[in-house]
Amino acid sequence: MTSLLDGLAVNPAAPAHLLLRLLEPSYESGWTALASRRPSFPDEVAAAIVTHPLPRVRSALARNPFVDPAVRGLLVDDPEWIVRAHLSGRPGRDGKRPVRPLPDPVVDRMLTTYDNDCLQELVVSGQIALRFQLTYCRHPFASVRRMAVSLWTLLSDDERAALLTDPHPQVRAAAERVLETEDAEAMERELGPLPAPRSHATTHILVNRPLTRTVVDWLLSEDDHENQWVLAHNHSTPPDVVAALVAHPDPKVRLELAHRDDLAPEMVNSLARDPDPRVRTAVSLRSGLSEDERAAIDYTVNTDPDDEDFGPRAHHLRPAPDPADTARYARSRHPLLRRRAAQDPGLPAALVALLARDEDPGVRMLLAHNHPAPPPELLLRSHLEHPSGTGGLLPEHPRFPVAGLAARFAEADAPAERRLAVLDPGLRPDTAGLLTRDPDPTVRAGAARHPRLPAERLLALLDDEELGAHAAANPALPVRVMYGLLSDQAAGPPASRPAGNGAQT
Repeated sequence: MTSLLDGLAVNPAAPAHLLLRLLEPSYESGWTALASRRPSFPDEVAAAIVTHPLPRVRSALARNPFVDPAVRGLLVDDPEWIVRAHLSGRPGRDGKRPVRPLPDPVVDRMLTTYDNDCLQELVVSGQIALRFQLTYCRHPFASVRRMAVSLWTLLSDDERAALLTDPHPQVRAAAERVLETEDAEAMERELGPLPAPRSHATTHILVNRPLTRTVVDWLLSEDDHENQWVLAHNHSTPPDVVAALVAHPDPKVRLELAHRDDLAPEMVNSLARDPDPRVRTAVSLRSGLSEDERAAIDYTVNTDPDDEDFGPRAHHLRPAPDPADTARYARSRHPLLRRRAAQDPGLPAALVALLARDEDPGVRMLLAHNHPAPPPELLLRSHLEHPSGTGGLLPEHPRFPVAGLAARFAEADAPAERRLAVLDPGLRPDTAGLLTRDPDPTVRAGAARHPRLPAERLLALLDDEELGAHAAANPALPVRVMYGLLSDQAAGPPASRPAGNGAQT
């Protein structure tokens, strides 16, 4: 019965009254599935979960990765710390899908009422849109304005000046500390007597803060490749030291060097002929190179989706790309630059059409995942090329072309293709029945949930140990049967409701 209740809990056709009954103590085993796995709720059901007496039920909703973040945000003022903590943290996704941002008013309420532990979870959870973070410097609460200093490089000169002259001393102090990080002499004093003991804090200072010549000489004096990597990375490393690192024996040092913006032309030319393909590839992506200059470099391009991330990006956490850069990248002969363009959700239609036909599978996959209106045929092609990993997410896209998939794939040899057949709303009832006996468990599950599954087979599957929960989640299941599953004594809906109301037969 537990698995059947789990299926009912996520059945998209389950009426609100039935879902409310699921929250009764008799059906406790279905509470977690109801709160944590449904992608949507009738308003009265959402309200019932938000006010449920048990914190674990409210926490399940707080961690629900499928529901609209605004529904999760209804828990923002929950009386229990653990529920607020779960709302602050990243919802329970598998890591393939980006987290969606919480509504601005919810974030504002959290920033101004939550404790430090919850706020630390919130800040790293990916649930605060960068657009909203950039308003911190104008927030009426000093505690929020103080957080704006972490965005220092993204703020305007006027916004930085305002933080430095803020009426609250803690905000001013935080802004002044940022300025101190740009002071090489202050950095050297913070390190203390040289040689400085190596620690995470010391490494952070050396990598990110400006270096005095004394510190540079100390790093050079020690025959340590990690020190040389620091010098290759640090933006303040003197030009003579940078030039000497071009011939460093460690390719990791040369690779870091290749990412610098301040390389002299002769250094770029040298690294473009580097024996390590990673170094050559990094150089080939430098701004300022012509298309012919890029093409002359022997770079490499990895097209294996198991090694490369061709999935969706969290666009709400990044500044919008420059449209001019995107247009230039989209027309580049370099596939890695075209991949950059393909990640831009603001890519205009003409460039979408261009990249949808790109010869590079990475370009096509990134476009399919990241543009709000990818061509449907691109979604299908990309999924068929990479049905596992992030490619397996593409059938969830609202533009995925599901019509006609059954005729194409119901008898395919590959299980990944037969799985597409059960997405087709026009799947023949007899084919749906056959697919509930498919060798692949995912195909069987999808067929058991298909609304065109013959009623006799659907009802029989309710007694199937493996597929019972999937049958209970089938939207074609008659409402009277749904109620019957709630209790051995309840063979139909309550007397207050007409028999068979809302049933599909």
